[in-house]
Amino acid sequence: MIKFLIKKFIKDYEKVNDKKVREKYGVLSGILGIICNLILFTVKLSIGLLMNSIAVVSDAFNNITDLGSSVVTIFGAKLSTQPPDEGHPHGHGRYEYIASLAVSFIIFGVGLETLRTSIEKIINPEPIDFTLLSGVILIFSILLKLWMYSYNRYIGEKIGSSVNKATAHDSLNDAIATFAVLVGSIAGLYVSLPVDGMLGLIISVMIMYSGFSNGKDSVNLLLGPSPDPELIDKIKKLILESDHIKGIHDLIVHDYGPNKIMASVHAEVSSK
Repeated sequence: MIKFLIKKFIKDYEKVNDKKVREKYGVLSGILGIICNLILFTVKLSIGLLMNSIAVVSDAFNNITDLGSSVVTIFGAKLSTQPPDEGHPHGHGRYEYIASLAVSFIIFGVGLETLRTSIEKIINPEPIDFTLLSGVILIFSILLKLWMYSYNRYIGEKIGSSVNKATAHDSLNDAIATFAVLVGSIAGLYVSLPVDGMLGLIISVMIMYSGFSNGKDSVNLLLGPSPDPELIDKIKKLILESDHIKGIHDLIVHDYGPNKIMASVHAEVSSK
């Protein structure tokens, strides 16, 4: 389905190295994320309140922060395609890395709040009213999140976007968390333990770990990681193809955003 939407809404969709095309990919994924997460938030919050389930309500608020992440994705796509200026001669491609970091902070913040409410629910447990309709809606939520994981992963790999890859990872975590809520809600009908609060606790840890992991990757890109050894080998091989160049040293590679890599190198030539 995502391929159909890309073909329908993105002109010249195959030119993924074109910054305007990359921007449209980012905007499309952001709009889809806003629509899907708004649906999930509304449905889960309603079901969570009816069931009196902190795990479902926490899962719902996780979706509303995902909606905020989708807004950040759109802004990141827009800002990163701004042309170079006097203060930023290499462009603004790193805005995408900053957007990815902002998404990570949002995810981690939700995890902390979910942790707090889950602990309260364990200390003061309340009965859960689970119905067949609740189960059907939770299954629908899982399937929708799996689709969001699929399309974000596809776009992330297609255009090399760290934001989409982070969002895909978060969507998969959400699907797993909702599945845990579903299983726990059913189990809660047969055991006296505060399963709801315990599941909320597990979900909160998963959310925080996801935020930390994605944030770590974003910070690594902003600080400037070591270049890919395969890229270094390609550069060396290309330069040394010249008969006039005897060797190279001091190769430095700079990453100014997706598809915006620049390098400098000292070339050694004959004294003659």
